[in-house]
Amino acid sequence: MMERGVWQIWAGPGTGAFATTYLQYGVALVGPPGPGRWSTERSDEDYRDDEGTGGASVRRFASEVRIDDAVMLRTGLDKLRAIGVVAGEYEYLEQFDDVNGWDIPHARRVRWFELPTEYSFDASVFGGRHRFSRVLGKDAVNYTQRFLQSPPTAWQESPLPSLPQEEPRLQDIPEAIRSLVGLAQDLHGLYWSVEHFGERPREDELIAHFIVPLLRSLGWPPELIAVKWRDIDVSVFSRLPRTPENCVLVIEAKRPGAWPEDALGQACEYVKKLGLPRNIVLTDGIRYHFCDCEHGFRRVAYANLARLKQSSTHFFDRIKRG
Repeated sequence: MMERGVWQIWAGPGTGAFATTYLQYGVALVGPPGPGRWSTERSDEDYRDDEGTGGASVRRFASEVRIDDAVMLRTGLDKLRAIGVVAGEYEYLEQFDDVNGWDIPHARRVRWFELPTEYSFDASVFGGRHRFSRVLGKDAVNYTQRFLQSPPTAWQESPLPSLPQEEPRLQDIPEAIRSLVGLAQDLHGLYWSVEHFGERPREDELIAHFIVPLLRSLGWPPELIAVKWRDIDVSVFSRLPRTPENCVLVIEAKRPGAWPEDALGQACEYVKKLGLPRNIVLTDGIRYHFCDCEHGFRRVAYANLARLKQSSTHFFDRIKRG
């Protein structure tokens, strides 16, 4: 019998922003989404994030994991939230394109057992910031093997929970943004191809090709849209002059593959310097997250121009000029 592999997967930023989704739906998820479903024709570069680690994680997750392998759901570098057993082959599930602001559609079905309390190894047993990787440390591997062999074990064969339904696509795309949506659909996959596109675009290019045109199509005149005002990527004003009092929206742009929570932290610093509560939009030009200042900058609306869904209308309503 082939030895069972042991893997670790990150539970997400903070105390584990992805953990509830993993446990509720019986999945393990990784990103970035890249140009779509992974295949052997794809290179690691197609799925590389800003730290250069995403590509290898997606490849291992899709091609090296076996059914019945063990997965450790970790928070931080030394803490364990749950242990699972892989129950399905690799899938690409678009219903997980917004998990607390993260687009992590590369999926495996997993039967999870959540620990009664978080377990600490009192040492960094999970290595660096890799979102998914094989576990090699003896302490972690031995702990997992003992856990899986200890009763109760019935959970390892229990029925998997149902997956969430994918939200329907937006059929009636507003006329004002149709050409921009078409452009996003054409370029989204191309941006991730080093072979056909080259190095992925920087923030300034995304601002020029997508962010400012989107604002213009939603009614904002150029004089109320500032680029690099007080170091903010894009600022939107209710009226002139361009002062903190008249700023109504702070937009932080990141290139495809950037970490969303890093972008939010940076944008919050800009808002803090303004001295006034202001809503934030985080975007890579294609995906847009609206963070409400009145709710602790919680993400309350989302739109993906390359895959517009019905709920995206809430995002457009939030940012269009009244």
